[in-house]
Amino acid sequence: MKKLRWQILIVVAALIAIAVLLYGQQPVLETIIAQEPSTGGVYTEGLVGSPIRYNPILDFYNQVDRDVDRLIFSSMIRFDDWGNPIADLAESWGVSVTSDVYNITLHENILWHDGETLTTDDILFTIELLRDSENPVPEDIAALWQSVEVVVFDELNIQFRLEESFSPFVDYLSFGILPRHLLEGKSGETLIGDGFNLSPVGSGPYQFEGLLSENREITGIVLTASEEHYAERPLIDQIVFRYFGSDEEALAAYQNGEISGISNISGNMLSGFMDEVDLNAYTSRLPELSMILFNLDKDELLFFQDIEVRKALYHAINRPWIISQALNGQALIAEGPIFPNSWAYYDATEKYPFDATLAIDILRDSEYVIPADGGNIRSKDGVSLSFELIHLDDEIQAEVAKMIKEYWAAIGVNVVLMPLDAETMMTTYLETREYDAALVNLNLMRTPDPDPYPFWHQSQITNGQNYSGWNDRRASEYLEKARVTPERSDRERLYRNFQVHFSREIPALPLFFPVYTYFVDAEVGGINFGSVYDQSDRFKNIQEWYLVSRLEVQEPIAPTNSVE
Repeated sequence: MKKLRWQILIVVAALIAIAVLLYGQQPVLETIIAQEPSTGGVYTEGLVGSPIRYNPILDFYNQVDRDVDRLIFSSMIRFDDWGNPIADLAESWGVSVTSDVYNITLHENILWHDGETLTTDDILFTIELLRDSENPVPEDIAALWQSVEVVVFDELNIQFRLEESFSPFVDYLSFGILPRHLLEGKSGETLIGDGFNLSPVGSGPYQFEGLLSENREITGIVLTASEEHYAERPLIDQIVFRYFGSDEEALAAYQNGEISGISNISGNMLSGFMDEVDLNAYTSRLPELSMILFNLDKDELLFFQDIEVRKALYHAINRPWIISQALNGQALIAEGPIFPNSWAYYDATEKYPFDATLAIDILRDSEYVIPADGGNIRSKDGVSLSFELIHLDDEIQAEVAKMIKEYWAAIGVNVVLMPLDAETMMTTYLETREYDAALVNLNLMRTPDPDPYPFWHQSQITNGQNYSGWNDRRASEYLEKARVTPERSDRERLYRNFQVHFSREIPALPLFFPVYTYFVDAEVGGINFGSVYDQSDRFKNIQEWYLVSRLEVQEPIAPTNSVE
């Protein structure tokens, strides 16, 4: 037994010696202390633009107002990075199996910033304002709410009854809610000029503290964290927005230490901001799609109905180079009509990369005549591949159109450019279908549900927004079913099928999705910047933002509360 014990001791001693040796060879590990979010401080952001009214039903046409309203006002529903609806004031919601009845239940004890209780009656009141023709509400939104029956059951439960099934309806529940007790009895015309719009009362994470002014002009607005917010209190005590007339002024203000973030920067100014080492850039694609539409129903241009011609035209465009040169790199390649990172997006569709040689081969294989002298390509019937491309008359669109014209000229297709103002382009050409091809931007701001129905369904060819005249029954069936199907998994399948079919038929040429770049000082933490469906979505996790180092010692800013 003694002998055995000594063997055990020898083994143990050896193991200890080995352990000591190995420990001595271990690298020295640095202790890293993570920055813990802290409460307090003032965050100041520069907005490029001018305020008009702080009112969520009057801010549709002014981005800087929407930025402020996003923090002051609440809505029933918000959306996550993938476009899925998530709760704001709504504790829960339900949809009928026929997708025509929606029930919402609010959280209890939701308070307005003045201490009054928010109820479903405030929601009904806001909808009444959205219906009012005197308010500057987009026609489609006003028309929808005029067709919806709203039933208030009690202070927490409300129901929306639609005339027909409509699965994308949840998008329309994201409007900011106004207080009936402060605005009741005011008509749309009166509301537009009401003092409430410069001293708003909401139910969001931040409440109005006051205005900053100079020489009778509003130069900023001060917001303070709401202590009564039903959800978590924001970590940052105060948010100040200051208004600037240009990107250059905003950059100078940052360099002077006056602001810590900048809302929106044009492409030609990006390099100046990128040079700031302490300024973080957050980028996301915008809910916009640039694409080329063809008039598929024009007898004089039958070659547009040939899918091989459309394929060749697509392959002939060097989209990465256009993005680099005309858009300063501020766009993402588009391969279809549904936004990437959306719950409905499907990536495994047919792609059309730049290949001018392949474009010419496609046309030659389809019996188009390729002149030896480099002239215009002609169809076998002798018709020249020549047409007019309309586009908006602004600097960026003009440059994009010019580059597309040059790419198509390189394969023997002749294009005449026609720059137009927005109203003429829409009313004289697109709505009347009196055009050949069009470079357009589809703006789907504030609508996370993709719902391509308005642009591609057969029923929209004559009086709707199917400006291409794409008359495809299979695509229309996918879109019809997706609009009336409540189950998300079924809708995903239908939209996947639609995208696959669209990529094979390419009735139009998706070009790119513009991106939005947001600049914030590196000493602002907690920012979660995913997909945006409005630029104000940058604040979707504002409660989690926090300030560190020099920013957290800033003193609160006292507003003037006067623009006299």
